Amino acid sequence: MGTTHGKTVQDVMHQGAQCIGENDSLRMASQMMRDLGVGALPICGEDDRLKGIITDRDIVIKCCAEGKDLDRTTASELAHGLVWVDAHSSVEEALAKMEKHQIKRLPVIDNHRIVGMVSESDLAKELPDNKLAEFVHRVYAPA
Repeated sequence: MGTTHGKTVQDVMHQGAQCIGENDSLRMASQMMRDLGVGALPICGEDDRLKGIITDRDIVIKCCAEGKDLDRTTASELAHGLVWVDAHSSVEEALAKMEKHQIKRLPVIDNHRIVGMVSESDLAKELPDNKLAEFVHRVYAPA
């Protein structure tokens, strides 16, 4: 369903996403987020495959607020949303996935490897105003 003249996810994504290892601590994940200036990290297994994603909000809500230990809780314990998009998908396909799953960031996979991350703001820049308003309404609508 890709468009021949439209941009692909690869055209608008952030290249080379850094992963947090599935066995790494949430302290390490939060330090990586701080150092990279990001709010989400893909979680990669020892087999180099995507295991999910972790957000700064996950760490606050599911670890800090629950009184869990940042040094003993691993990224894989909070892993969720094994949702990703192929690098060659259209911008529209990526937006449809975000809307369906009510998420704002997607890992980008090419040939079974993670090659980047794409956010709703990366994709939104490619939309005409009427489509942008529709997208924002659907992604931010209460579930």
